[in-house]
Amino acid sequence: QLQLVESGGGLVQPGGSLRLSCAASGFTLDYYAIGWFRQAPGKEREGVSCISRSGGRTDYADSVKGRFTISRDNAKNTVYLQMNGLKPEDTAVYYCAAVPDSRMLRLCVLRGGYDVWGQGTQVTVSS
Repeated sequence: QLQLVESGGGLVQPGGSLRLSCAASGFTLDYYAIGWFRQAPGKEREGVSCISRSGGRTDYADSVKGRFTISRDNAKNTVYLQMNGLKPEDTAVYYCAAVPDSRMLRLCVLRGGYDVWGQGTQVTVSS
């Protein structure tokens, strides 16, 4: 059974910080590129950040550049999303997703094509 489990969400005031974690079970993250996505009520799913298999390539949505940082610790089978300077518009359910990069293409995409998805963790930014 291939699963991703997100954690670290919660309620935070504007300007605050959270660190989300995405832990894999049933497979080894070493072979996978990882993306973080979010979906706010009434809005389409949005790509937030991605990181390549080795961690050498990352990308961010324009709305979070300079505030969010993605990283991975393959030894812990976990990917992180550090979120600083949170804004109310960051409120959403955040999902992580994985796609294998068997050909070592340094995949890092903020669109579809991911194979395994987590259940999501709620992030609420409000005073």
